Amino acid sequence: MQSVPAPSSPDFVAWFRSVAPYINAFRGKTFIVAFGGEVVEDGKFVELTHDLNLLASLGVRLVLVHGARPQIEKHLQHNQIEDRYHHGIRLTDTATMRCVKEAVGRVRFEIEALLSMGLINSPMANADIRVAGGNFITAQPIGVIHGVDMLHTGSVRKVDISAIRDRLAFNEVVLLSTLGFSPTGEIFNLTLEDVATATAIALDADKLIFLMDTDGVMDEKGGLMHELTIDMARNIVAGKQSLPDDVSLFLPCAIRACEAGVARTHLISRHVDGAVLQELFSDSGIGSMVVESSLNILRPAGIDDVGAILQILQPLEDEGILVRRGRELLEREIERFVVLEHDHIIIGCAALYPFADEKTAELACLAILPAYRRHGYGDTLLSYISNEARAHDLNRLVVLTTRTAHWFVERGFIEADVSQLPEQKKQLYNYQRMSKVFIKQLKQ
Repeated sequence: MQSVPAPSSPDFVAWFRSVAPYINAFRGKTFIVAFGGEVVEDGKFVELTHDLNLLASLGVRLVLVHGARPQIEKHLQHNQIEDRYHHGIRLTDTATMRCVKEAVGRVRFEIEALLSMGLINSPMANADIRVAGGNFITAQPIGVIHGVDMLHTGSVRKVDISAIRDRLAFNEVVLLSTLGFSPTGEIFNLTLEDVATATAIALDADKLIFLMDTDGVMDEKGGLMHELTIDMARNIVAGKQSLPDDVSLFLPCAIRACEAGVARTHLISRHVDGAVLQELFSDSGIGSMVVESSLNILRPAGIDDVGAILQILQPLEDEGILVRRGRELLEREIERFVVLEHDHIIIGCAALYPFADEKTAELACLAILPAYRRHGYGDTLLSYISNEARAHDLNRLVVLTTRTAHWFVERGFIEADVSQLPEQKKQLYNYQRMSKVFIKQLKQ
């Protein structure tokens, strides 16, 4: 067996530790992963199987939804059958349906074969992925659209939730195609996005993931929007901004899914190796994520947050940037703290110490985890503390710092003398640390 050098870089260790919260959070969760036939056609599904195998080994319950558009187009061309679309949907007559069934069947067999790999010295070594399929999707004809009968083109009528959950409970990966069956025994050609979205909603999935040609949703300046609320996504769809075809197709599905209770919908590029892992196991991801509301929660700290706050403060205390606080002191003063959560992970904290007699408050322990800095979270905490001080009729905010003077100056703080500190704080001032004093007047 070929030996692989053990990674020893501190960066690798830090990264590996950083993904632990995601691993714990994802175990037992249901993810729907939807990808077009292009992923198989281009040979990219081999890399995707490695990612899927890893997710399955971590206890994620997977439902895969595959398309077969390029394969269908090849079959139609080979049989000299016209490929007709109406309002962006393939019109499926009897001859087209024969090609659809053949193409979908071949793609499915190829996917199952690749998921069955178990070569040693490969990411699929010792993989035990069992694939389940069946008549899980009940379909109905889409009918007549603007005077055109769509014939064998259909839409999802019902998802057999109990059958899919039974398969997932046995640690099987459920594989769905774009074919659905009616109670009368007919077969209908469905769209990838309809099957994936309907399945995610029916299963109350934790994540719906679309692999597409572009990187995600771009803002007007061409920057990737990593996180969108439903309202933001609606505005983009309804706006005048020209959107790529796949974004126009999948973003409304993401909105529909999140409105119906799917926790997260991800739009990521199929061209990036390891895109699924990079999106799920990194702080900002590499694509666009649609959520019902902001992932950030700012709230008063509680006793259960002490451990997380200590983890944030300790590295800064070790560097001498912050004054050391023990667990006992932090527990006594926990009501002074607020914490900032991002996707259920505490990433920052700050404390407010009022001196009511002098209409002054001290901002203390403003800290953000390194991975989340430069995202404006410090400003979020500063704004919250400032508003809290105003609410208590305090009109000055003071801060003592040894390293971050410029950050506070840029936000309206003015350097002051120790003599301008509140009397109680002045008596506790540590002349060995020689912290600089900054004061900001708060407008009421």
